[in-house]
Amino acid sequence: MSAIKNPALGGKPKVGPVIDDWRPEDPHFWGSIGKSIASRNLWISIPALFLAFAVWMVWSAVIVRLNSIGFTFSNDQLFWLAALPGLSGATLRIFYSFMVPIFGGRRWTALSTASLLIPALWMGFAVQDLATPYSVFVIIALLCGFGGGNFASSMSNISFFYPKAQQGTALGLNAGLGNLGVSVMQFGVPLVIGMGLFGAVGGQAQELADGNQLWLQNAGFIWVPFIAAVTVAAWFGMNDLSSAKASFAEQAVIFKRKHNWLMCWLYLATFGSFIGFAAGFPMLIKTQFAGVDPLKFAFLGPLVGALARPLGGWLADKMGGARVTLWNFVLMIAAVFGVLAFIPQAGAEGNFYGFLAMFMLLFITTGIGNGSTFRMIPVIFRTLHERDSIGKTAAVKEQAIKNAGKEAAAVLGFSSAMGAYGAFFIPKSFGTSMALTGGPQMALYVFAGYYVSCILVTWWWYSRKGAETPC
Repeated sequence: MSAIKNPALGGKPKVGPVIDDWRPEDPHFWGSIGKSIASRNLWISIPALFLAFAVWMVWSAVIVRLNSIGFTFSNDQLFWLAALPGLSGATLRIFYSFMVPIFGGRRWTALSTASLLIPALWMGFAVQDLATPYSVFVIIALLCGFGGGNFASSMSNISFFYPKAQQGTALGLNAGLGNLGVSVMQFGVPLVIGMGLFGAVGGQAQELADGNQLWLQNAGFIWVPFIAAVTVAAWFGMNDLSSAKASFAEQAVIFKRKHNWLMCWLYLATFGSFIGFAAGFPMLIKTQFAGVDPLKFAFLGPLVGALARPLGGWLADKMGGARVTLWNFVLMIAAVFGVLAFIPQAGAEGNFYGFLAMFMLLFITTGIGNGSTFRMIPVIFRTLHERDSIGKTAAVKEQAIKNAGKEAAAVLGFSSAMGAYGAFFIPKSFGTSMALTGGPQMALYVFAGYYVSCILVTWWWYSRKGAETPC
């Protein structure tokens, strides 16, 4: 495998699949070689992550149509189909968090992207057969968790390519534009299932009660050619960094780090809220506002949340991650109470557009918080390792910086795994709240209380004067 050659020796540096010399904190290296390579890897990573999110959350758009084409699933069964990809995706993220240093970013991105073909194709065939048992749909929903797992490895990989000062923006772009896959899926699926895009190859249409036709299989098939193309692009266009190599044992040190668990708590509140609300939003609209087509509005929340994520990373780069994160949680609490003010309750019909506006604010704050919390993690671990290496030799300091990068990458992946459980708990919390009390209010009050705890954590450890690890 080729490695980067020193440009001072003359000639254009040659870059192969594996790069042995990677120094993003060196200004000359970054300006002459590093930036262009990092950008190429980022702009291939983004569409790979985009497709992962689309496949991960596709059930949120499919479940509202399953019974209309002839299936007879209960609301509880449909809520489970919306929630199960979140459960499996979050669990897979725990393992995916450690894959890039073991296998390499290029190899793992190509492999994990290709794995999305399994649920996409299987879903396309399963919805065409009304004899398909519910258990099969459960398996497909769990396999859609492959898309959720990809996020952990993707963010870990990109963190290795960028200098500390630019990681907030780079990670924000990767995650934010990747998160757009949810919104594009929720906007695009209602369109593509209304036409026979693939002709006879794509299967027959399903007849609806009103005489219209639906090609629900397109919700899975539409992603197949894009997944194949991005898999090839990742294999031939991305790079593995030998400096990022680490065994599981080397990365497992994060489980002893207090700040790993603290950041998991904060990221569950930000990303967990984003992906959980994205999964539950369509069914929440359907159950609270009769007569409103949820698929006309469901895509808006993930859209504004995804677009806000790079903003959160950029603001954190400029103002400090802890400050942005703390005040963002304040806004999240305000948005939750805004939602509570407009949902139907005590016999009142509620106000859909007020509800929609407050939920859009809530999605925006989840996106900003996603970007700012991920900006905090590299800073926290670099600060800890630099503090421990004060007064040591240059070699020790250099190794400390490398160790900080590896730990930060592992924490980025592991915290994303913990955050992804929101995709399971939030839809189920809404369902449980409605089953017990008749409405989603109880769940929303619990979310607000959780955000208060996040304000306290952020202030005490990261934001206040004299905080243990200011960032």
